[in-house]
Amino acid sequence: MSAHFSDEQVMIRDMARKFAQDRLLPHSEAWDRDSHFPVDVIKSTAELGFAGIYVKDDVGGSGLTRTDAALIFEQLAYGDVSTAAFISIHNMASWMIDTFGSEAQRKAWVPRLTAMELIASYCLTEPGAGSDAASLKTRAVKDGDDYVITGTKQFISGAGTSDVYVLMARTSDDGAKGVSAFIIEKGTPGLSFGANERKMGWKSQPTAQVILDGVRVPAANRIGEEGHGFRFAMAGLDGGRLNIAACALGGAQLALDKAVAYAKERMQFGKALAEFQSMQFKLADMETELQAARVMLYEAAGRLDGKTPDATRWCAMAKRFVTDTAFKVANDALQVHGGYGYLADYGVERIVRDLRVHQILEGTNEIMRVIISRDMLKD
Repeated sequence: MSAHFSDEQVMIRDMARKFAQDRLLPHSEAWDRDSHFPVDVIKSTAELGFAGIYVKDDVGGSGLTRTDAALIFEQLAYGDVSTAAFISIHNMASWMIDTFGSEAQRKAWVPRLTAMELIASYCLTEPGAGSDAASLKTRAVKDGDDYVITGTKQFISGAGTSDVYVLMARTSDDGAKGVSAFIIEKGTPGLSFGANERKMGWKSQPTAQVILDGVRVPAANRIGEEGHGFRFAMAGLDGGRLNIAACALGGAQLALDKAVAYAKERMQFGKALAEFQSMQFKLADMETELQAARVMLYEAAGRLDGKTPDATRWCAMAKRFVTDTAFKVANDALQVHGGYGYLADYGVERIVRDLRVHQILEGTNEIMRVIISRDMLKD
């Protein structure tokens, strides 16, 4: 799709691709095997401007578009899906403070986040509040100039390692309008973390509960007004869904490239797999489906950048279609490899495991269908 992008965007894409090939791809198998969180490599992305991709430049951000971000995350995920996805989460947290925080908050926190002096996690989901995020129960009670926060967050990427937690908590019982957003520092008394979850994929980043037991947070750390947190969280999801879709696309492209290479090399019945028409048709379908997903992703990103009225619908459609398609292509790539695809040595089974969760996060693909259909039928 290079013809659709500016020279600057092609340069950004190529810079991300080189970083992925040099710093991520050679290590992705070991990081997955050892459940190693490559914090040093993640922090080095700040030098390229990837720690504040769509953060304003007056606080150290790159000031890029959501289309630019999709280009970056697609390429980073070609190197390592799990690590790219965590960088996306860090960017979401930085963006939320930059976009909705006070000037004092922006100046105090965002420059350190865009420099990766601090890394950030985003805390919305709870044990009993997944798709129904507005039902969260973590509570923040005002006490003088502070809030005292108690509750548990679930499935938090980077928990225990991240320095900053952008967290949603209930400040009143008024449903979604009773949720507020807070910045919480690691090391705050009462803040602790559960054991690292044993996951199917995304093993190169820790995932754990964030546990708050009477955590006292200055009111100055509340982002925006009381009751605005859920709106902030939802505003971030359109871009987050595109990032997750872009990461899925990058992983699936690597799987397809591996399948093509393997089909050319693997001999059966006296000829290469690629010489069988059934294999040619399978590869053609994988390529066609992945390119269709790519077109939808960048169309949605363009609409979000343009703030079109249907941008949320398109972001939901792209998230649903791209992640479903990417998982199917990766799974087909495993099938092309036959028994070898099931072995860790070939790297395809890792991609399949990593991409499966993309159909769940940032709103399940079933919830994407709810968003799409509601927008279609609202008039």
